[in-house]
This record gives sequence, structure tokens and C-alpha cells, in this order.
Amino acid sequence: MEFQELLAPSAVALDVPAATQRAVFATAAGLLAGEAGVPEEAIMAALSERERLGTTGFGDGTAIPHGRVPGLQRMVAAVVRTSEPVDWAAVDALPVDLVVALLGPAEAGADHLKALALVSRTLRDRALVEKMRGAVEPGALWSLLTGPQRRAA
Repeated sequence: MEFQELLAPSAVALDVPAATQRAVFATAAGLLAGEAGVPEEAIMAALSERERLGTTGFGDGTAIPHGRVPGLQRMVAAVVRTSEPVDWAAVDALPVDLVVALLGPAEAGADHLKALALVSRTLRDRALVEKMRGAVEPGALWSLLTGPQRRAA
């Protein structure tokens, strides 16, 4: 699985003035609703429900909120970079400014795990994360994740 299968160029938002997880989830839901073909409320519910089970704060200022949504046909992702870090109760207690939200169909077992593995491997690459933080426009961040240098990485 590769990012270009998950992430549409229109599903990247930079410098979002979100002060809470809920605001980040709302931004991600807005980005994904059309792409996913499901209502924003279903996306918000899936992300919020997963977060109630335990933090998706991955560390180093990153988070991978994820969930399964009935009616969704394939795995999709959105990237939200906030203008200021958001308290996320992350594993390292650092606030989060870089979020990759991931959604899958209700019955997506292996694909969901493959997508989570891809995102977590990507966010462990500190040099790439710093480039993502430095991107000046959404297309540049999208290219960092989907360009030829990332394929089969």
C-alpha cells in the first residue's frame, strides 16, 4: 500500500487554527466526507470513538487518529497540520501539530492494518516529518508523501 492510494491532493490542510482534537477531527471530516462518500458526522464519530479507547498521539508531535466507517468503500486519509500544537494526551506527552487521519471500511481488516503500518512508518521518519512541517502549501506536503522517493519505501 502507498500513500497515493490513500491520500487525495484535496485532503491536505495546512496551518489549521484548531485548538482541540474535536476541531482537528472536524477539519479531517470536512476533507474526507466528499472523498469517502460518507457524512462528516460518521467520520467524526469513528475518530472520536477510537480516541476514547486510547490516545492516537504517536509521539514527536504527531497523531494517527483512525476508524472504520460503515458505507466506506476503500481506505482514505487526510493530513491536517495545525497552526499551533494541540493537547492530545500523546504517548510522549507532547502536543500534536501533525495529524494523519485514516478511515477504512467497517470490514477492512488487513487493509486497515497495512495503512496504519504505512502511516506509522512514515511518521517515524524524522527528516520527512520536519519537511512536512516546513511545507508551504498543501500540494508540496502531498508530494512529499506520494512522490517517487516514497514509493516502496
